[in-house]
Amino acid sequence: MGRLMKTELDLTRRPQVAAAPVSLAGMPVPALRSEMEALGLDPKKARMRAHQLRRWMHYFGVQDFDGMTDIAKALRAQLAEQYTLERPEIVEHKISVDGTQKWLTRFGPNVEGESVFIPDVARSGALCVSSQVGCTLNCTFCHTGTQKLVRNLTAQEIVAQVLIARDELEEWPSAAENRRLTNIVFMGMGEPLYNLDHVADAIDTISDGDGLAIGRRRITVSTAGVAPKIPELGARTGAMLAISLHAVRDDLRDEIVPINRKYDLQTLFEAIRAYPDLGNSKRVTFEYVMLKGVNDSAAEARDLVKLLRGVPAKINLIPFNPWPGAPYECSDWETIEAFADIVNRAGYASPIRTPRGRDIFAACGQLRSESVKKSAAEKRREAAAADTHLSH
Repeated sequence: MGRLMKTELDLTRRPQVAAAPVSLAGMPVPALRSEMEALGLDPKKARMRAHQLRRWMHYFGVQDFDGMTDIAKALRAQLAEQYTLERPEIVEHKISVDGTQKWLTRFGPNVEGESVFIPDVARSGALCVSSQVGCTLNCTFCHTGTQKLVRNLTAQEIVAQVLIARDELEEWPSAAENRRLTNIVFMGMGEPLYNLDHVADAIDTISDGDGLAIGRRRITVSTAGVAPKIPELGARTGAMLAISLHAVRDDLRDEIVPINRKYDLQTLFEAIRAYPDLGNSKRVTFEYVMLKGVNDSAAEARDLVKLLRGVPAKINLIPFNPWPGAPYECSDWETIEAFADIVNRAGYASPIRTPRGRDIFAACGQLRSESVKKSAAEKRREAAAADTHLSH
């Protein structure tokens, strides 16, 4: 019988794949401090270096360690070996005819989110950031809701959306006069209160006066109604609260904002009234998308006024922004104006929001990441099939 051959793999010769250097850009100070300790700095020096890094990255917007002139040359060289200051990859950048800008940003393989800069909102400009890729809420009027949840975004990934916009607008340092980006709204992809830890950490970083320096009263977090988390959001962040309302009766809201089945209007409004520090200078914004023949009657405007009783509030009336396959139409302009008039007469500001960025699918309810849109090949196949069908 022949001798058995024994083969062993020599794993020591396998080429080692170097891990990609970690980017520090957008990282909260506690995480920066941990990174500095991992480099071997003692806790006191690590804390000091973390604060220096934060100021260079988030106040001055530097993207090269060599620019950090008050950090020793040897440490700068060590930082450059181990880390980068790169932003996530911008897959697509579109600019609307009205000046609205939209970025599709890749945070990882098949993890892409959208953010939108809306210029000239009142006397300021707002950046609409995403807190998740995809969404679990399935609101029937919202295109984002047709994309399944991929994952939560980290605090660093949320802050990176602000850095990308600041880079494009050339608004460094943070103290630059006549800044156009003055407000942050968590109204992009996802439900922020299902990612509250990262959203709270991101708000700490965005509002840091030695960094991005956008005050908490200029940061608004919008929720579809995760009632138990609403008072916690206020206590942890001090941010402004917005509620994606869209209906004033439980039966209709159950249908168009399905989270209402879990937290009905009474539960939601109890949580809203428990939001810290509400008053004339800190009102709740209620978002109400106008759907033709669904939620736009005069009776519903009067019911809205009753629902808001005792809550310092303003109401943003949002003309429905169409998207392919949407089951709704936008209310007629006269209907929207009549609805606004009833709410205004009751003493509530109810501006009709001018749709912005519709031509680049950047308007409210239209965000949906490129990773789940049809590929060019799919579109070509569909077009070819349509041509074949038409020729017969």
